Amino acid sequence: MKKLFLLALFGTAVTISYAQQTDVLQTNDGVVKITPVQHASLVLQWKEETIYIDPAGGAELYKDIRRPNIILITDIHGDHMDKKTLTTLRTDRAVFIAPPAVADSLQPYFRDNHIKIVRNGENLTEEDIRFSAIPMYNLPETSDSRHPKGRGNGYVINIADKNIYVSGDTEDIPEMRSLKNIDIAFICMNLPYTMDINQAASAVLELKPAVVYPYHYRGQDVNEFKRLVNEKDKNIEVRIREWYPK
Repeated sequence: MKKLFLLALFGTAVTISYAQQTDVLQTNDGVVKITPVQHASLVLQWKEETIYIDPAGGAELYKDIRRPNIILITDIHGDHMDKKTLTTLRTDRAVFIAPPAVADSLQPYFRDNHIKIVRNGENLTEEDIRFSAIPMYNLPETSDSRHPKGRGNGYVINIADKNIYVSGDTEDIPEMRSLKNIDIAFICMNLPYTMDINQAASAVLELKPAVVYPYHYRGQDVNEFKRLVNEKDKNIEVRIREWYPK
């Protein structure tokens, strides 16, 4: 169970358990478990490896998930680099993978951890998993952009024979549209920070992942996003999951 919350039922406080759904991706070398956590946070588990991606929302959400040995962070904003959550999680065995701006912010808090810096266009391998840093940024590019090019990373995560793309905060940039052989894509969509569902659907139709998860979608109509995608390509599976438990 991933979260507890209270409801008033006929004037009585009742504790309700919320179980987050875990999906499975079969590879040619074992199974990858995919657990949406909240907003932009998810967990991947493969063999003995546990990857926390942009862990946020409080350590309570992770209490039933194996502690991480890899923590992947996309950007400096609090819904991606949540220092309060990070400092209360069990991260003593974890390697951080992050862009330079994130690494600079983490260093004072995690001096005993190994922080590995990866910039746009670079890649590294950790525990037989390859991480490729993909640009993530707003269009048009301006000096006051919320997400300037080069500061944050999207990632393509290669596990065995499968490629998993995590967009981070981006618009439908050429670097995303040109990716190939993506098995699963996590695509953001929320204005005014990233893109709307029309931009996201257009990008996904060009990207052509086997499966797409709309995430980071607060306030957006993900069912309409699904319709826009499948109206033109029924072969792309759109998985709608609960990223905003009440």
